[in-house]
Amino acid sequence: MGAVPSTPRRGSARPQDTAEYLIGSFVGEKSFPLASDFWQKLLELPLNLRWPTDRVQEACQRFAQNNCYTRHLAKILIHLTQCLQESISTSGAPSPVYTKAINAVYISSVFLKYLIENAQSNNIEDVCLSLDESEPVPDGFIRDINIENLVMHSVLSFIGSVDVSTNTYLLHQELLSFMLIAMSSQLLYGPSPGPTDMNLFIDAAMAQESSLVSFVVRRLLLNYIMRPRIPLNSTSYPVFSEGSQPGVLQRVGSAAATFVLLPFNYLVSSNVEGIRNPLADCSLHVLLILNYYHKCIVGDEPVTDRSDDSAASESLPKVNTYFSDNPYCKALESARDIELDRVDIEGNAHNGSLVRLPFASLFDTLGMCLGDETAALLLYTLVHGNSDFLEYVFVRTDLDTLLMPILETLYNASKRTSNHIYILLIILLILSQDSSFNASIHKMILPSVPWYQEHLLHQTSLGSLMVIILIRTVKYNLSKLKDLYLHTTCLATLANMAPHVHRLSAYASQRLVSLFYMLSRKYNKLAERIDDKIGKSGSVEQGSFAEDLSAELHIYTDFLRIVLEILNAILTYALPRNPEVVYAIMHRQEVFQPFKNHPRFNELIENIYMVLDFFNSRVDAHAEDGEWSVEKVLQLVIINCRSWRGEGMKMFTQLHFSYEQESHPEEFFTPYIWRLALTHCGLSFNPSAINLFPVDLSVEKLNGYGGDADKHQNGELDQNEQLEV
Repeated sequence: MGAVPSTPRRGSARPQDTAEYLIGSFVGEKSFPLASDFWQKLLELPLNLRWPTDRVQEACQRFAQNNCYTRHLAKILIHLTQCLQESISTSGAPSPVYTKAINAVYISSVFLKYLIENAQSNNIEDVCLSLDESEPVPDGFIRDINIENLVMHSVLSFIGSVDVSTNTYLLHQELLSFMLIAMSSQLLYGPSPGPTDMNLFIDAAMAQESSLVSFVVRRLLLNYIMRPRIPLNSTSYPVFSEGSQPGVLQRVGSAAATFVLLPFNYLVSSNVEGIRNPLADCSLHVLLILNYYHKCIVGDEPVTDRSDDSAASESLPKVNTYFSDNPYCKALESARDIELDRVDIEGNAHNGSLVRLPFASLFDTLGMCLGDETAALLLYTLVHGNSDFLEYVFVRTDLDTLLMPILETLYNASKRTSNHIYILLIILLILSQDSSFNASIHKMILPSVPWYQEHLLHQTSLGSLMVIILIRTVKYNLSKLKDLYLHTTCLATLANMAPHVHRLSAYASQRLVSLFYMLSRKYNKLAERIDDKIGKSGSVEQGSFAEDLSAELHIYTDFLRIVLEILNAILTYALPRNPEVVYAIMHRQEVFQPFKNHPRFNELIENIYMVLDFFNSRVDAHAEDGEWSVEKVLQLVIINCRSWRGEGMKMFTQLHFSYEQESHPEEFFTPYIWRLALTHCGLSFNPSAINLFPVDLSVEKLNGYGGDADKHQNGELDQNEQLEV
């Protein structure tokens, strides 16, 4: 006997109603017509096989060999659509049709995934999603219908219209898993979408009507917000066997679809992460993949060739590519708070299709989950793209719900991926663009910050904590990551906050002055190295090491100037409210002396010394009062802050940094989201087939292929891939 059951022969003793026989027939050479009762038997029978990995692998290989003739994948997908249409009509009531739908989507997922990751030359047409011209079809069925469009319409219709309940939970989970597998064709292509990329199923999802898209976006976000739990008492899923033993095709390893086992895996191991929820995780990853998808389209336009002035101008055909609109991105960007008046004050004719969400619940859920990268990516997507949600964040009085987990994650930056840190810093930069945000964070007082270990933070404002963490992140980056983009983002956020600083704590003020000192030391070391190189060669040669150092010195000159402008903004616009900042500058005033005559800094340093002269003179006037203590000097500063008028101070234009996303954000986000999906959704994928991002084939650490996906999850961004400020 072979490892995979063969197509039944006449006289065979094999029972023709067993799962063993039916799966063997499904992958075999015999083609069963669309109307054959074979499909009903396959989808209705409880599947309780115990196949090892190698046997499932052989079944997948045999299916791939025969599918171009049998077209069994297309046929089972057609039956899946019929089951889903019937399931929608049952309105969530228990029904045998759910069993059929679960079996159909489960079996389809296993074999579709194998076909995608083993497609020759990334030709997804190998999945053969069409019926043979000679194939008999039932009455009323359109032979040349686009099957991927039919399937995606049915899958999305079920997800968007049927509530998640005890009866429907498992089908929802398997359909989301199917969505990820169907869209995994993106893994076969590079990060820059090209006109030859073939993503049949995701393109079909993009082609759905706007009302369905809105329902789907709403349902995926509600799944994430509500985080429905697995119905532990549910016995409706025939793929699950009794006890803890795996069911049919469940031990598929690298051969097929470890990832469709997600419900079962979570049933038997619930202590992975308390915050993890399989349906919520899959829903969010599906939403983000859909949201950041861009299809590259070719349009031929005649353009005039002027490369040779002496030649006559002539029109030559030139390939012009552009990206199609993404309806899911539009739906998410236009989502509105369900609590607001449903009347569209702008007269939007499509008001009925707007996504209505409970922003309060979404805000609270994000605050609970921001330690997770995907949650951070959703928050970034919302605050960057949805102005209504951003405004909602600004009017919340409990900003600590979002900011505390963000700041704690940044505090533990060494345990996080660089991409996670970037996304969180960009979120803070976007928030800091609003003056009301910058003012309100200094009004919220935190009794304690237990996770901050370097210093006891007692009765510290949220704004002071944010300053402390941003400066700590710069320090960490200076010693570990050495990423200039991260420096820029941190300093830009501090600059936006500076004019609105109110009662900055003593520790935050000290750290701010220490930031200048820390960057000045880096600046001085670079200057010394350049002087040493020039001293030996007499000049800076183009392309030399000294030239690279000169470029880096220029960057740190900019950084130092930004810090000086931050201090100036506080002293110019908020000095009476920040005596601790004045004291910190007085305490470390010697760090500014070396830059007093620097052409880039002298005007800014002059303002600082004007403040120093004013307060030093007040201290000197009380020299006869005996020994000075910190409390005594600070009290004198507080008293004299009231009489400070700022006369003679040079006024500089307030720095205001805003975040701008790159013109092709999909080149960063698509690989990033898929890395997260491979990690968090249990999806295994053949590493040698992945072209979307670099994979270390020598260790094959992607989930399901012999290792830990987290180690590969996110490499550091190249400079040209980073989101620009």
